[in-house]
Amino acid sequence: MASVRVMRGLILFLGICGLVNAQQIADFDDLALEAQTYWNGSDGSGGFVSQSARFNNGYDTTYQSWDGFAYSNIKNTAAQGWSSQYNAITGNGQSGSANYAIGYSGWITPPTMVLDEPMTVGGLFVTNNNYAYYSMLYGDAFAKKFGGPTGNDADWFLLSMTGKNTEGAVTGTVDFYLADFRFAENQFDYIVNDWRFVNLASLGVVKSIEFNLTSSDTAPWGMNTPSYFVIDTVVPEPATFMLLALAGLLGLRSRK
Repeated sequence: MASVRVMRGLILFLGICGLVNAQQIADFDDLALEAQTYWNGSDGSGGFVSQSARFNNGYDTTYQSWDGFAYSNIKNTAAQGWSSQYNAITGNGQSGSANYAIGYSGWITPPTMVLDEPMTVGGLFVTNNNYAYYSMLYGDAFAKKFGGPTGNDADWFLLSMTGKNTEGAVTGTVDFYLADFRFAENQFDYIVNDWRFVNLASLGVVKSIEFNLTSSDTAPWGMNTPSYFVIDTVVPEPATFMLLALAGLLGLRSRK
């Protein structure tokens, strides 16, 4: 009898682990998209939904420009300049998945992720897009090469993620450097070109997360560094989801 209870407990535990591993807030692979293409809001829908989160988009039909979020599956990592704004520098989504989302901080509403239900977000994966990456690496007509001619300039490119609750009150902010040249020794300077996980659990229970970019390369009229970032695989805080999964499985077991 004891061995049966142990076996049932093991099955229950494995079931919970399977649910935890499978659960994601958003991974963008549920969005229909032809290979090597992108969506930028030109359909006027104002945003898109992936799994249990909505991502805003503002498209200007006059200038055929956008801000907020777009999504893409373009794999070209060599392209440079404005035309490569839809390219993740990694060449693929996180863990080799197809789609990823591109954030652009425009002039009106910051890129914002709104959850179906308030929860603690465990984190997400972040990288640069080609446009920003190569601009920082080499400089361009509008922005400087990070580090300057000698490599000693203390440049930086910062992504700030601010959580808000259901009332719109700020719960906290997490900062992540997409590039950092502030080190005393230049060998430690970097521009992110792979997927990095950012822990967001410190934001607590949130209904939305706003994304903002700042840079050391800024002029009186605004930031010179191309104001883009790329995200993928948004996950809930594991302990929270473990409790929810356990409650669901125990409820199912008791009904049986």
